[in-house]
Amino acid sequence: MQRYFVRQQANDNQFTIADEDRHHIVKVMRMQIGDQVICVDPEGKQAVCRLAEITDSSVVADVVQWKDEVSELPISITIASGLPKGDKLEWIIQKGTELGAHQFLPFSAARSIVKWDEKKAAKKLERWQKIAKEAAEQSHRVLIPEIISTMNFKALLGKSKDFDYKLAAFEDESRNGEMSVFSSTLKQMKKGESLLLVFGPEGGLADDEIRLLKENGFGLCGLGPRILRTETAPLYTLAAISYHFELLR
Repeated sequence: MQRYFVRQQANDNQFTIADEDRHHIVKVMRMQIGDQVICVDPEGKQAVCRLAEITDSSVVADVVQWKDEVSELPISITIASGLPKGDKLEWIIQKGTELGAHQFLPFSAARSIVKWDEKKAAKKLERWQKIAKEAAEQSHRVLIPEIISTMNFKALLGKSKDFDYKLAAFEDESRNGEMSVFSSTLKQMKKGESLLLVFGPEGGLADDEIRLLKENGFGLCGLGPRILRTETAPLYTLAAISYHFELLR
């Protein structure tokens, strides 16, 4: 059943769907009065709804049944990615949303080849948020991950103070056989706590960045014996987190 994130809460057990979602219902899905969808309100409450009215500007859907299902990770994960080349960040956002990430934080790393001006960054942010929304609908999430505006490394360190735990993936730790920091951190975490995970761009994190991360309370973690690409490592960690908190228990 198609899912839509609605901007307002239900009024008299009715949702009003407008803008792009209204266009998707009418023009793409070609739904009719009586067809059913799932509506998710801004608080993450979801309901099976029946289309009751279709106008030129909106679709009105009557609530048939409220659903009480848990589809979110019990901890809040933010993926901080050093800006990679091409459309790799789009891939990370799409698949990371499907795997349960709560936020994405792109940052300009010392070895990031990509450099954007403010206008281009704003346009990218809009596209990334749309990708996250569509992926959240597809994967039956009850919230759309936030895409934080691209920031520099110094701003990332300042932002890191907002998190309960913070780790940086560092391939040298894998080469040295370090496998415990990531798993031990997950074992310490409790429901509702937050974790910031930092990943470098294609060239990895620079020595100065590693030093500053350690000075700002980050743990350095290996992700197994194989060296992962910048677009693979975040997905590996999210899958491992899902296994630890959802499947293992």
